[in-house]
Amino acid sequence: MLSQPPPYAELPPTHRALYLKSQSEAPTIETLPTPQPTPGSAVVRILTANVLSYARDIYNGKRSYNYATPLVPGVSAIARIAAVGPDATTLSPGDLVLIDVTIRGRDDPSAVFLLGISEGHSVGSRKLMHGEWRNGTYAEYAKIPLENCIPLPSPLLATTEEGGLGYTIEDLAHIPKLLVPFGGLRDIDIKVGETVVVSPATGAFGGAAVQVAVAMGARVIAMGRDSTKLSALKDRFKRSQVETVTMSGDVETDTAALRAFGPSDAFFDISPPAAAGSTHIKSGILALRHGGRVSLMGGIRDDVSIPHSTVMHGNLRIQGKWMYEREDIFALLKLVQRGNLKLTEGAGMVTVGAFPLEEWEKAFDLAAQKAGMGEMVLIMP
Repeated sequence: MLSQPPPYAELPPTHRALYLKSQSEAPTIETLPTPQPTPGSAVVRILTANVLSYARDIYNGKRSYNYATPLVPGVSAIARIAAVGPDATTLSPGDLVLIDVTIRGRDDPSAVFLLGISEGHSVGSRKLMHGEWRNGTYAEYAKIPLENCIPLPSPLLATTEEGGLGYTIEDLAHIPKLLVPFGGLRDIDIKVGETVVVSPATGAFGGAAVQVAVAMGARVIAMGRDSTKLSALKDRFKRSQVETVTMSGDVETDTAALRAFGPSDAFFDISPPAAAGSTHIKSGILALRHGGRVSLMGGIRDDVSIPHSTVMHGNLRIQGKWMYEREDIFALLKLVQRGNLKLTEGAGMVTVGAFPLEEWEKAFDLAAQKAGMGEMVLIMP
């Protein structure tokens, strides 16, 4: 039988956490008062927390992210509920949950910020991060809004003999990375049998977009600059599921290469900031069919070239998407539960390193080196 979590006693008075006093100082391990549950919140015991490939650049200021300090860093996590506020109706101590980093104002859903990463872009989002929800998940305990504690169905961890999927806690930590592109793909309503261009497709989030799009029943044309990585990506899927195009940097050449597979229904971009000035977005748009859709999710901060006449005459729809909606989380969990989206090493999902809090520097370093498709580095307090 699936083992039951241990009962949770009274919260300890203190806990250990990674603590960032300012961007000019390196984080340190500190003993802090354990957060206490209040209305609308839960206190969770962190089992494993994800490490972004650019985590070091976030917390040393190189990426110019704005966030409150002092701060307990830390992003998405898998945790057990340790205690809940008095208004919790379904969550109970011991429940296994996914910690969703996308925190929204309850009286203004447009006030959005990312837990432990960024204060967002509005007065409301800054108020939330600088106040009630300041600290992230690189700690033994964290205080999280109730709605950001997403229950994980027990069949995910149950063994195959028990009728489950047999995943480990570490396997489940791959879900947050898949959620980001899923939000953009679902936002433009990708349908079974459609063709979607994904670019760039060989990085962590681009690779996740390929996996998710295939799980949604789409054919993918994966764009990237490294033909070796593209070939390896194609080998993971059936021939009919993924095609590849190596970016040349020439708009006409890349557009022709995309059109060789027929008109595409959608174009999904999740470029990093370094892709500013790249021509691939224009090529992706030019390869779309009449009425095609575009999802822009990347980190490019500069303006990009849009073929205005093509967009207008082609009735194309261009949408921006930051992260995902709460209902997207439950939709993706259904793909995982039904086996459409696998979290196993055989499906290319690999935890390349797991570190205790004290070895956070090693975790940050390894995450920067291992930023490919399906690769994950974890901190396990």
